Amino acid sequence: MPLPHSPAPPPQPPSQAPTPAVTPITHYENFPVASWLCPAHLRAPIAAIYHFARTADDLADEGDASAAQRLADLQAYRAALNLACAGQVAADGRWAWVFGPLRQAVARHHLPPELLHALLDAFVQDIEKTRDGTGYANEAALMEYCQRSANPVGRLLLHLYGVADAQALAWSDGICSALQLINFWQDPSRDLPRARCYFAQDACAQWNLSPADLQDPGQAQRADALIAHCAHSARSRMERSAALVHRVPGRAGWELRLVVQGGLRILDKIEALGGQVLHTRPRLRPWDAPLLLWRALWM
Repeated sequence: MPLPHSPAPPPQPPSQAPTPAVTPITHYENFPVASWLCPAHLRAPIAAIYHFARTADDLADEGDASAAQRLADLQAYRAALNLACAGQVAADGRWAWVFGPLRQAVARHHLPPELLHALLDAFVQDIEKTRDGTGYANEAALMEYCQRSANPVGRLLLHLYGVADAQALAWSDGICSALQLINFWQDPSRDLPRARCYFAQDACAQWNLSPADLQDPGQAQRADALIAHCAHSARSRMERSAALVHRVPGRAGWELRLVVQGGLRILDKIEALGGQVLHTRPRLRPWDAPLLLWRALWM
């Protein structure tokens, strides 16, 4: 799922050490958040949200743990979240470096716990669908997943920014869902070999494809056309919601402009490849920055 980028934290101590710390984050991220553009007083809670989500994502997705172990870890992680939201500390301190800062952010900024739980629900869903080899029947089912996997992040950020009207929340959901979809259409070269398919079954059928056909070289032309169609749909979703950048105050609004433009730039790259991303992964490069800044200026 699309996760905002935060500054690299200091190394995590060994699991036996009692002193909370923050784990090193070395993942590639598309979309910068909690940068110098973010209001200084909000950098700590935004970083806390990021590390909460990223660590849960790693539990669900990284390494070679079994599905049963991943689900057990997320259940323990959810229990630690419940304690943190109640202002308490888990006895084992397993994720103290995550839940210490998050506990402070929840208490100080009254973060809605249901949004944090929704993210965990999405990770559990990913594990179960991968384990069971099931996908998404249609776009509605995929968007329902986005409501848990991506939209809570935007709503948490708007909560911190003090923006809560219905139109802004709808735009936020649109941007976050678009970012999640862009991540899907950027990553089939990684997801499909791991038995994760986010292409809706009814969309595949429109191109006379089954999910299994997506990795068949003989079906590459149809698969590329499907991906190009999905990218176009994600662009439309993003553009319909981009007006939110004018509702988020101050420097945070400018950061959101770069997030939106980062997503659109990934779509540029997918479209330039003609949808041929089954064996390559388009990504943002340092030389994309001037274009992103120029486009952000004119939003």
